[in-house]
Amino acid sequence: MAIDKLILTILALPLIGALINGTMGKSLPKIVVGSIATGVMFVAFALAVLVFNSNHEATFIHLFKVIHLDDLELNARLQVDGLSTLMLLIVTGVGSLIHLFSMGYMKEDEGYYKFFTYLNLFIFAMLILILGSNYFMLFFGWEGVGICSYLLIGFHYSDKEKGMLNGIAARKAFIMNRIGDLGLLIALFLMLMQFGTLEYNEVGNAILAGDLPSGWMLFGITLCLFIGATGKSAQIPLFTWLPDAMAGPTPVSALIHAATMVTAGIFLVVRSNFLFEHAPQTQEIILYIGLATSLMAAFMAMRQNDIKKVLAYSTVSQLGFIFVSLGMGGYVAAMFHVTTHAFFKALLFLGSGSVIHAMHHEQDIRKMGGLKKYIPITHITFLIGTCAIAGLPFLSGFFSKDEILAHALHHNVVIYVIMAISALLTAIYMFRLYFVVFQGEFRGDDHTKHHLHESPLNMTLPLIILAVLSLIGGLLNVPSLFGGNHWLTHYLGHSTLGLNKVAEVHLGDSQTMMLMGVASVLALGALFFAFVKFVKNNSVPESDEQLTGWAKLSANKLYIDELYNALFVKPIEWISAALHRFVEMLFLNRLIDGFTMVIDLSGQLVRKWQTGIVSSYLFWMVTGIVGLMVYYIVKF
Repeated sequence: MAIDKLILTILALPLIGALINGTMGKSLPKIVVGSIATGVMFVAFALAVLVFNSNHEATFIHLFKVIHLDDLELNARLQVDGLSTLMLLIVTGVGSLIHLFSMGYMKEDEGYYKFFTYLNLFIFAMLILILGSNYFMLFFGWEGVGICSYLLIGFHYSDKEKGMLNGIAARKAFIMNRIGDLGLLIALFLMLMQFGTLEYNEVGNAILAGDLPSGWMLFGITLCLFIGATGKSAQIPLFTWLPDAMAGPTPVSALIHAATMVTAGIFLVVRSNFLFEHAPQTQEIILYIGLATSLMAAFMAMRQNDIKKVLAYSTVSQLGFIFVSLGMGGYVAAMFHVTTHAFFKALLFLGSGSVIHAMHHEQDIRKMGGLKKYIPITHITFLIGTCAIAGLPFLSGFFSKDEILAHALHHNVVIYVIMAISALLTAIYMFRLYFVVFQGEFRGDDHTKHHLHESPLNMTLPLIILAVLSLIGGLLNVPSLFGGNHWLTHYLGHSTLGLNKVAEVHLGDSQTMMLMGVASVLALGALFFAFVKFVKNNSVPESDEQLTGWAKLSANKLYIDELYNALFVKPIEWISAALHRFVEMLFLNRLIDGFTMVIDLSGQLVRKWQTGIVSSYLFWMVTGIVGLMVYYIVKF
């Protein structure tokens, strides 16, 4: 099958699944609904593998013209190259496993068919985002992902206990993303003004040919693009929505954090590498924002006791890690970590879902403990995911983090040290999470303990597959020291515009060994520290009331949410209430009431002329005719 037909089929499959379940899902059995939604995803992934095997050059697929004017043309067009193909494999592959897991996790939910409808739509929007050949198509998918995330985060809005909180979390995600989206929209208008086009290739070729806009214009375009990326990829200051997005069902958390939404901002920067490479000021901003985000989020995760909140702040920290790489021009290293992160973060979120499923929806890790005896498959797969994200030697996260740390060491030793501290904190809070949940004695109630059980096959099979990928994912870009040839670097550089012009950092064998040695010592040191504290000493995380100093700051997330509420939410609510009371109620409502009163009175007056007596109407008709005749006689 030709590539254009393969790509169009891949795009159509999740949309077809959403249409079938959205229109007929309510009357279909749950097994049919889940099978349709999951089946189209696995078929899409199989076709994506065919695209990967057959495509080695950039391919363009024209769909239709959206706007065609003398000086402006916007096309619905697709672009298939190394970057979009890699993202295609991640989105459809990890997305398929999350769909399969959802069939078991959501089987008791009343909104089963709606959930899978939204999930398929989410994937469709993400595919539009990554496959579009221009910023217009990217923006279309960008907004689609935003609305689907809103629907999925607030999915349980009718829940009696947490419905209002779920709705607030969804609204928070939607609003904070709109702030970033405004930046992206401004960047698009600036590009249209400067280049007259939104096509990646046309903008990129103009830049690479030396047709550079003024420094301030390029700075403005790239800064606005980065503002858009901070919204979707949860960077300071637009990061607080992501931990709150845990209000959605666990498969949604896995989908947002691993395969789709949060990678959109990274994809945008990598796709626009030809712009950012000529805007060093913006790159510096990206570097330091990413550094602050990584360190702050890792600190916040240290004292979280909700199993999903720990993973949420971990995602924010890892995204900051990736943005540091982007700020240093390490686009391939960033995409390498995006790929491995998709494996182990999806594994960890789905593993947490399996734990929550076994614990009857309990998420507080202080009420867990000793679960390895009751859910062995979840235990071993969660351990693999923990070791991968902590950077234990030769797992996927070890190699991808090492590439970013190599860029940091080459760029600035201070940056490298701060990044190493962030990596150390990651290992500490992840091993804390693992030991508190799975080791020691069970700390929950007897009823929960009696009903502890392993998840069914459709939930454990995705965990096993993702665990294997977390083990071997580092093979994608193995350094030459271990017999590799940096495959991903060559693959992306060969067919992705601009990346072949970016010099990658390849350290000597001795420096590589030193880096890997330091990373290994840090990860193993964190493992030993967490083991001694939470297993040997049998420590249990304290309640928030017992915490003091830095631990209290971490548990309360540095009071960032409270600060935002004081600076933005409360003033806006006060202004809204004042406008409602004094402008709407006292002025607008009275103005409208006055208009309606005037109209009512005029109607009452006219009504008196409508007597219904024919002789009266004839009298007035004759009077009118006589009056007209008199008027014309007098006039002429």
